[in-house]
Amino acid sequence: MDLTDNIKNLDNLNAYKTRVQYLKGETIFKQGAFAPYVMYVVEGLVKVYLQTGIDKNTSISVAAEGEFLAFSSVFGEPVHTYSAQAISNTEICMIEKESLKKILLENPEFALQITSQNYRNERHLFEVIKNISYKQMRGKLASALLYLSQEEFLKKNIFEFLTRQDIADFASISAESAIKFLKEFEKENIISLNGKNIIIDDAAQLLNISKNG
Repeated sequence: MDLTDNIKNLDNLNAYKTRVQYLKGETIFKQGAFAPYVMYVVEGLVKVYLQTGIDKNTSISVAAEGEFLAFSSVFGEPVHTYSAQAISNTEICMIEKESLKKILLENPEFALQITSQNYRNERHLFEVIKNISYKQMRGKLASALLYLSQEEFLKKNIFEFLTRQDIADFASISAESAIKFLKEFEKENIISLNGKNIIIDDAAQLLNISKNG
């Protein structure tokens, strides 16, 4: 049984959860705001990002169906440590954190599934830090494109919901640089551009740029 099925089948959680619909572009929560709930993505795509300046954001990841947001609040974190915005129309399940904590203690298999998911998220965060700290701009953009081209995101046509600024934020570069290098990748037959859509034609070469860039 996967994590989504487990959430649906935890009858004793029903009294402590509320479903909320968010339209594309709506803020789900902001960094620094009080965190009374754990959020669970029922449907849609959510951008997770850090506000690193007045007008500067660094996008960290995309949360899709079956993922938790603000999970650290279960362990006593009183405020949100990042911001979240709906990339597409999104349905969120808001769960009272103390109730979820109790259920985790009573359901070890469920707790282990969430631990495994959080481990994968942690590994991705290390990749983000490495991407920002050590890579040149072409390498940063290549890494961002590889991340955004995961099958689960492509199934939801993620690039149709992202602006070039959004892609630049995932690469931690300027929008102008992102546009420049996207065109370079297209000339090198690494990607194809079709409106907002981006198709990876040579994943091996893009991975090479990501590793060495």
